[in-house]
Amino acid sequence: MSVFDLFADRYDLWYETPFGRSAYRLECECLRRVTPEFRMGLEVGVGTGRFASKLGVRFGVDISFSMVKRARERGIVPVVGDAGSLPFREGSFDLVLMVVTLCFLKDPLRALKEVRRVLKKGGGLVLGLILRESRWAEFYMEKAKKGHPIYREARFYSFGELEVMLKSAGFIIREVFSTLLEEPQDKNPVRNRAVVEGVSHLAGFTCVRAELL
Repeated sequence: MSVFDLFADRYDLWYETPFGRSAYRLECECLRRVTPEFRMGLEVGVGTGRFASKLGVRFGVDISFSMVKRARERGIVPVVGDAGSLPFREGSFDLVLMVVTLCFLKDPLRALKEVRRVLKKGGGLVLGLILRESRWAEFYMEKAKKGHPIYREARFYSFGELEVMLKSAGFIIREVFSTLLEEPQDKNPVRNRAVVEGVSHLAGFTCVRAELL
């Protein structure tokens, strides 16, 4: 059983906290800035379906049975599966969404190559990430050191590392936006509601749109 099965309820309820609600709104706004028009969308690492349902992504895949169940309750058509071996045919989707997923994968490059396989020609990949150079990554890594059950499973990547992985998988970055531009914390509502273009070391959440090479 994965850590996300054990802590599915805790994970989902985080979005109902004062900080979680405000961060979620900004994260969705940031993701919308980089999400192109699409007809058939898939979220890899769909979790409990909060982002897929908000962005109109119909299909999802996740390794956690518990999270897939919650995603289904939000109207997503989810399946249990591994990001490194997606249970879909080649060229099935014109959009793939991955929100804070890469940092929890043992082999993110393999997953990105799978994403390329299931994307149609002209399709796009949208990523939501916590970048390694962000102060927020340090904040979450400190939580991991103290035994946080979810963050101790994470490995954050720098923007440069992300670029290399994407290029190796056959993608090129086209657009980047960032938000959560304030000192890291997870108790109070986010005060700075800006969503800015580009990468920022202040940002707790960075959104990337990549296209097939």
